[in-house]
Amino acid sequence: MIDYEEELKKFEPCLDVTDAEGAIYDKEFTDILDVLQELLREVKGGKRAR
Repeated sequence: MIDYEEELKKFEPCLDVTDAEGAIYDKEFTDILDVLQELLREVKGGKRAR
């Protein structure tokens, strides 16, 4: 049988959607768009990408 009082003591709420969104967008992630923009800057600057 489930002991509801014990389960409530263990409960940890998950992040709210707005909190999760903030945690995700505050991170600096390099995505394919960042890579392509860097390549374009190198090409326009006369540098050769390796």
